[in-house]
Amino acid sequence: MDLGLKGLRVLVTGGTKGIGRKCADIFADEGAAVSVCARDAAHVTATVEALKQKGVPAFGRAVNVANAHSLKSWVQDSAAALGGIDIVVANVSALAVADDETAWQAGFETDMMHSVRLVNASMPWLEKSQAASITLISSVSGREIDFTGPAYGAFKAALVHYAQGLAMKLAPIGIRANTVSPGNTFFEGGIWQSIEQNNPDLFRDALAMNPMKRMAGPDEIARGVVFLASPASSFTSGTNLVIDGALTKGVQL
Repeated sequence: MDLGLKGLRVLVTGGTKGIGRKCADIFADEGAAVSVCARDAAHVTATVEALKQKGVPAFGRAVNVANAHSLKSWVQDSAAALGGIDIVVANVSALAVADDETAWQAGFETDMMHSVRLVNASMPWLEKSQAASITLISSVSGREIDFTGPAYGAFKAALVHYAQGLAMKLAPIGIRANTVSPGNTFFEGGIWQSIEQNNPDLFRDALAMNPMKRMAGPDEIARGVVFLASPASSFTSGTNLVIDGALTKGVQL
């Protein structure tokens, strides 16, 4: 299937590892120009070079997405480097799972406000695009109460609500907005690798909860993100795509 991504311009936050990196790779494989940001400058440089090797324009910068000025500057410079913006994917999370005020502050600034600011900063270019879409990465923790902290789940749920509102508001001007809610996703350098090494009991319990008896690979989540963001999904807006291997039990009506 041709996803219609060739020549489009895509921004991915947290695009140097895990789900974000796989998204960037697949977008580039489909012929899209890609800009990424992440905290680690060396990882950003390596990712940009790898994307360019795929034969597409690529740009990147080390950014703390909780810093409003830095995030907006990256968006503006990405648009200049790529010649516009068609698709944005907000992928960064503070992973603040503690039950304290610091977790609420971190989740608000990173999970929630980075998504809001990414959308707002990108809007002048999205409004000019013929294939504009916004995809926010939520979590199954936004659907059900689980072992993560209250702040993490609350902000992941808020992202779904925010995207639904964007979808309703922006549909008349041709901009789509959706969320993807991954289940537990294992990758090198990710949170679940750390839990496997440092809290094996929690890792074992989490693994046992999934009917498939395994966690997702980041590519399995990224393929859903890329399809939802692409013109191949042009009439899908306001949806929350759950990719969790049947982990969650709630029924989406």
